[in-house]
Amino acid sequence: MTLIKSISGIRGTIGGHTGDTLNPFDIVKFTTAYATFIRKRGVSNSNKIVVGRDGRISGEMVKNVVCGTLMGMGYDVINIGYATTPTTELAVTMSGADGGIIITASHNPRQWNALKLLNEQGEFLTKADGNEVLAIAEKEDFEYADVDHVGKYIEDFTFDERHIQSVLDLKLVDAELIKKAGFKVCADTINSVGGIILPKLFKALGVEYTVLNGECNGDFSHNPEPIEKNLGGIMDAMKSGKYDLGIVVDPDVDRLAFITEKGDMFGEEYTLVSVSDYVLSHTTGNTVSNLSSTRALRDVTERHGGKYTAAAVGEVNVTTKMKEVNAVIGGEGNGGVIYPESHYGRDALVGIALFLTNLAQKKCTVSELRATYPEYKIAKNRIDLTPGTDVDAILEDVKEAYKNEQINDIDGVKIDFADKWVHLRKSNTEPIIRVYSEAATMEEADELGRSIMKMVYDKIGK
Repeated sequence: MTLIKSISGIRGTIGGHTGDTLNPFDIVKFTTAYATFIRKRGVSNSNKIVVGRDGRISGEMVKNVVCGTLMGMGYDVINIGYATTPTTELAVTMSGADGGIIITASHNPRQWNALKLLNEQGEFLTKADGNEVLAIAEKEDFEYADVDHVGKYIEDFTFDERHIQSVLDLKLVDAELIKKAGFKVCADTINSVGGIILPKLFKALGVEYTVLNGECNGDFSHNPEPIEKNLGGIMDAMKSGKYDLGIVVDPDVDRLAFITEKGDMFGEEYTLVSVSDYVLSHTTGNTVSNLSSTRALRDVTERHGGKYTAAAVGEVNVTTKMKEVNAVIGGEGNGGVIYPESHYGRDALVGIALFLTNLAQKKCTVSELRATYPEYKIAKNRIDLTPGTDVDAILEDVKEAYKNEQINDIDGVKIDFADKWVHLRKSNTEPIIRVYSEAATMEEADELGRSIMKMVYDKIGK
């Protein structure tokens, strides 16, 4: 059983002992700490906090505890029900709330859940703000509202439609052109909220669609991380030749992957690359992705005359850097597209609409579009950690061993070689070290990653 506290929120497995898992007692503690922080922050005074959740089995329980706790802290709760992460982010600003809590463990397996914490701008808390929430939680000196100031409970289930309308209103989304193209898509929504909102989006765009794993029950039909080894079902469906595009989202619909008309992976890394290429062809500007993302975004950005900048891993780190360099688009190589014209959050709906507009304008197949981008391969490996593992010492050893290469240590250790790179970092969401490596071929990328892993295993005696 695990409880992880990081910039990605409070995340853990359901059940078990207090302090070790995401259980009702700890949900109350961290929700109270968050509400205390928001009150202290005092940036907005609407006295409202938005709560949305994905389709996880534990979601109803967690939602009830969160909403009751916020009411006990004197906040009016706007429960928006089943909702994607980007929908909840937008709901905060659309309702003028002081903040929001998204109940989702993103791509983690079914036994996990999490509290993702938002500020009044509908954006994730910064590291400093998140640390303040954790410090408040540790003090456990909480003050709740008296009987005359208990918060109200409000339900508002209109935000799916409002989110979709905001996508349709984007200047670079051409719903009429998409409709004329007559696209047929197949989507895997992994038994969560994507099965509710994506059909609405497809109807609004005039797209003919089939949904796999569309029941929003949280009983995931396969591992929910949208990577190739988990997507055999939709890849096989695409090989039938019935569809122009395969679309895959994770349980909270902030990550997006595409499958070609031939049933091949477009590559989750190339979701951001392709959408950025389209945006940059119409908008002059810069881009940002995290250190673990493909060099292809840098290549495409420079081709359009812009400047590419790398940020530390984590959505808030990417959005902070995007604001610093005035990026017109950015995101993460795991399929997360952040388009400031909409909002500063990863949003699969925005990514889908921009991608389909680009495809309709180019009048080409998905595989033909993929062939226009620089070709890199990323190997994604992991080192499972045991309690007491000194990750910082491991990373220092790696830095020392490769001190003659170009090193970036703003987030773990990234070693840049002339024609390849490898990045090691402790995960924000799981007790592991992620080892990502990129080269011209998958074999070379995997070999690079595994050579570093062998060095680490030798150090920790595995």
